[in-house]
Amino acid sequence: MRLARRSRWWGWGTDAHAGSLPEPALPLLRDELGVDGAAHGPVALEDVALAEPALGEGLVDRLRAVAGVTTDRTTRIVHAAGKGYVDLVRLRSGRPQDAPDAVVRPGDAAGVLAVLELCAAERIAVVPFGGGTSVVGGLTPTREGFAGVISLDLGGLTGLARLDERSSTATVRAGTQGPELEALLGAEGYTLGHFPQSFEYISIGGAVATRSAGQASTGMGRIDKLVTGLRCATPSGEMDLAPMPGTAAGPDLRELLIGSEGALGVITDATLRIRRAPSAVRYEGWMLPSFAAGAEAFRELVQAGAAPDVARLSDADESRFSMIVSGATAGTKGDVLRRYLGARGIAGGCLMIMGWLDAAEAIGRRRQAAAAAIRRAGGAGLGASAGRSWEKNRYHGPYLRDHLLDRGVMTETLETATTWDNLFRLYDAVGRTLLESLSARGTPPIVWCHISHLYPSGCSLYFTFLAKQERGAEVEQWAAAKHAACRAILAAGGTLTHHHAVGLDHAPFLPEEVGPLGIAALRAVKAELDPAGIMNPGKLLA
Repeated sequence: MRLARRSRWWGWGTDAHAGSLPEPALPLLRDELGVDGAAHGPVALEDVALAEPALGEGLVDRLRAVAGVTTDRTTRIVHAAGKGYVDLVRLRSGRPQDAPDAVVRPGDAAGVLAVLELCAAERIAVVPFGGGTSVVGGLTPTREGFAGVISLDLGGLTGLARLDERSSTATVRAGTQGPELEALLGAEGYTLGHFPQSFEYISIGGAVATRSAGQASTGMGRIDKLVTGLRCATPSGEMDLAPMPGTAAGPDLRELLIGSEGALGVITDATLRIRRAPSAVRYEGWMLPSFAAGAEAFRELVQAGAAPDVARLSDADESRFSMIVSGATAGTKGDVLRRYLGARGIAGGCLMIMGWLDAAEAIGRRRQAAAAAIRRAGGAGLGASAGRSWEKNRYHGPYLRDHLLDRGVMTETLETATTWDNLFRLYDAVGRTLLESLSARGTPPIVWCHISHLYPSGCSLYFTFLAKQERGAEVEQWAAAKHAACRAILAAGGTLTHHHAVGLDHAPFLPEEVGPLGIAALRAVKAELDPAGIMNPGKLLA
C-alpha cells in the first residue's frame, strides 16, 4: 500500500519528520494548563483491540475478483480512522471505534464501479479513503444495518490523465497525492497552487470531496473554484461532467459532488484549473497593534483586489504562543524585538504573515501596495526571516499536536467563516464559549485564533484550543467543548465549517445551517445515487 511512508498509525506523518516539542513550550503548558510534562506514548500496535472481520471469505473472494483486497491487521488499523483528535485519542489508547473488514483497492474507475455494484447488492458499507487526513470523523466506519464495512482506498488511481496546456487545465486521477501532483505539473512548468496544512498526504479526490482550502487560497482560490469537470462513480452508475469554463445548463451538478464527502459516490478524477508555476516566492512577517487593526487592513486589501496570495493574521494569544515557541522573545533577541516594536507603539501585538507566488516584478508591485496598507494600520515589518520561518513550519502543526497529546494536552481546532460586519461578534462568541465550557469541567483552556482565508465579503476564523486532558474522559471532554462551540458558531452567524468538511462530527448540526428542506433535498439526491445507502453512512447526513 502507498501508505507505507506514513509509519505512524497512531499519529501524523513519519518519525523522521516529527521533530520534538520546543523547549519553551513546556513551562507554558505547566504554568497555564497545569500539565506536569510527563510523556505518555501510544500503546503498542499489537495491543490495539480489533474485532475479527465480519465479511465472509465468499464475499472477500468476490471483491478480489474486481479489485485488490487486503485484510491484514495493520492495514485495517491504518484505515480505521482519520487524524482528528478523537481518532487519535482512540487509536493511541488501542481502542479505535471500529475498523473496516477489508481494504479494497481498485486499479481504475471501472474497478470502483464494480466494487460499488457488489457492495450495494450485498449491503456492505463503503468508506472512501484518499489521504486519510480527515479531522472531522470522515473515515470512521459505521456498520449498523450493514453486512460489513470496507475501506475503498483510491491509491490505485493516480497520475495525470490529461494536461491541456491551451486550456490551462489538468485532469487528475483522484488518488493522486498533493506532492505527486505538484511534481507532475512542475515538470511541465505548472502548479495547482493548493497547499493545505495536510498537503504532504492529501489526495486530490479527497480535497475535492471535502471542499478543501489551501494556505494560498486568497490568491490561488479554494479547490472548489479550481474544478471544471468531474467523474464520480455511484452505486447507480457514473456521473461524467465534462470540463466547462462556465455553464447556464441548470444547477451545477459539479457543485453537488464537490463537498459530498463520499456520501453520494466516489470521485474518480477531476479536471482542475492550473497556472504557470511562479518564478519567485516571498513570505514576510509583520506585527500589528491589534487583531482588529490587522483584520481591517486585510479587508481593505482584498476588497481593493490587492490581497497577497497567503494572508494570515494571528490574534494576540496565538501570536504570543508562536513567538515563545519559536524563541523569538527570549534573551537578547527578544529584548531587541521588544524595543523595536515599542518604538512603533506596539506592545505584544498580532503576528501577520503575507506571501506572494508570482513573477519577481509582480511581487514587488503587489508587496508595495500591501505594505503601504499594513503600515497605515500601524504595522511594523519583521522582514523575510519571519516569513521563511512560517514557510519552514507550515506543515508541522499536526506533529506538534502529537507531542502535546504525549503530554496529556487536549489539542483541537475548529474553523468557520462569516462576513466582515459579523467578524468580531463570531470571534468573541466562540472564544468565550470554549473558555466557559472547558473551565466548567475544571480544565480551563488556552484559546487562540487566526484569519487565514480572505474574501471580499468576509474571511475565515481558525480556532485552536488547548486544555489539560481529563484522563479516562478525553472524548467526553472534547465533545462538551466541540458541541458548545458548534452551537455558538451557528448562533453567532458563522458557517459550521470553512474547510474541514462535515463528517461525523458536524453532521448533527448541518440541519441548523441548511434547514430541514435543504437536508430533505440532499437525502433525495442520495436516494437516487445511492439507494442502498452504503456510501460513507453517517457522514454529511446524520
